[in-house]
Amino acid sequence: MTKTPSHKVRLGLITATIWDNNGFYSVDMSRSYKDANGDWQSTASYAHNDLLNVAKCAERAEIWIARQAHANN
Repeated sequence: MTKTPSHKVRLGLITATIWDNNGFYSVDMSRSYKDANGDWQSTASYAHNDLLNVAKCAERAEIWIARQAHANN
């Protein structure tokens, strides 16, 4: 069975996927792109022009996680 992410943050082609592991959150960062056949793929490799969106996604993921922790206290 595949577990569903708790939340996703998207900016352009960058996605931060947030997973809840019994109260411990982890984040996967990925970049979407189309391959030579026109099919969507993802990678964890980023070009220079992706880095600002990577940083913003990371910040928004951190804010979301902090709000979850605050809501549970």
